[in-house]
Amino acid sequence: MNFNMNEIITKKRDGGKLTDGEIKFFIEGYTDGTIPDYQAAALLMAIYFQRMDEDETLELTTAMRDSGDIVDLSAISGKKVDKHSTGGIGDKITLVAGPLAAACGVPIAKMSGRGLGFTGGTIDKLESIPGFQTTLEPEAFFKQVDEIGISLIGQSGHIAPADKKLYALRDVTSTVGNLSLISSSIMSKKLAAGSDAILLDVKCGKGAFMENEEDAAELAETMCKIGNSAGKRTVAVLTDMNQPLGHAVGNAIEVIEAIETLKGRGPKDVTELAIYLSGWMVYLGEKASSLEEGQKMVREALDSGAALEVFRKLITAQGGNPDVIDDYNILPQPTCAIDLVFDEEMLNRSFGLNERNEDGVYYVSEIDNQLVGLCSQDTGAGREVKEDEIDPSAGVMVHKKIGDEVRIGDKLCTFVGNDEAEVKEAFEDAGNIYTFSLTKTEPPVLIKKTIQ
Repeated sequence: MNFNMNEIITKKRDGGKLTDGEIKFFIEGYTDGTIPDYQAAALLMAIYFQRMDEDETLELTTAMRDSGDIVDLSAISGKKVDKHSTGGIGDKITLVAGPLAAACGVPIAKMSGRGLGFTGGTIDKLESIPGFQTTLEPEAFFKQVDEIGISLIGQSGHIAPADKKLYALRDVTSTVGNLSLISSSIMSKKLAAGSDAILLDVKCGKGAFMENEEDAAELAETMCKIGNSAGKRTVAVLTDMNQPLGHAVGNAIEVIEAIETLKGRGPKDVTELAIYLSGWMVYLGEKASSLEEGQKMVREALDSGAALEVFRKLITAQGGNPDVIDDYNILPQPTCAIDLVFDEEMLNRSFGLNERNEDGVYYVSEIDNQLVGLCSQDTGAGREVKEDEIDPSAGVMVHKKIGDEVRIGDKLCTFVGNDEAEVKEAFEDAGNIYTFSLTKTEPPVLIKKTIQ
């Protein structure tokens, strides 16, 4: 059957439902260049305003998945579980949850991305470990997972190339924020990655793409329907991103915090989320008969040091220096550090003269988490465009979080890096990160809900 792009655009513009053939025609034509940007942009705008139903969204995802390579992980024994985060500030959970699940027998064959904008990328964090290689030939990738239980590599450029082209166009045509387009973008890559089950960590809050919990839940439900319809058991967990995960926001400093967590000394929120998500991974990987048993198994892997040893083996297998586990000085070190301190100016800006606590104790009530991410990017830890080089030593150490006490002279956060001008720029932009109160504010609930 012959299709006409003008007719497809008109049909969707007027609220019609696209057929599987029309969607496939569009994706194939835009990927191979026979459909120009201006027609693709017109259809994206029509989709943005008229939306797609479940059938259209599933077919769009499938067509994007089929636009490139589909990874065959059948050479790896066991049930493979993939984990994906929609992106957050200080999100180093893969570096903890991956080894935890692998230590419990779940094969982790994961392809991750680089950071762009104010959210970090797992691959950038791993590459801050001297010598760590994030590119492996398929045979080496499969063999490593079979031998040590885990491999973390960069995403192949041949995975869902239609998504890569479409996302770039959506970015410059203000059509990013559509549920069908977001979910198909994420799930086309996840379905092409070859795992048997998928666990989604869907962030919501000021440091997430979805600030509103209801919107995040709708996205999670849509992605679960896509994954389950495609024959992949898919579970989504809604988690809070109104403040950083842990204290470290960057690359090398997040690796340190991940290692500390695997040593049992990590921040409470990082540990809690890693155990919950890896417990799900163990359950989805059929190594446990229930979520509760999966969580019990990963706690034991954490307490015994088994997960830490898996991480050590991962570093060694991919060419990195495993001595970083015991000597953090091997990692890239910053030469510049500037502290943001709770001072009289902040106090006066936050409270009137008649609104002071006699004991001099105040509390963090809010954190502009997106601003934390942008400041981390300013230090050199992130990218504005994909061609930017990052400083692996750079980032932000967050000392005070929501609900914490503060007194005059307390450090709130520290900006670090090797470019003094960039670190100063980050510091100068940081004045509005914190909001304070006279009474204690309870921290936000970290794990909000689970959707299956």
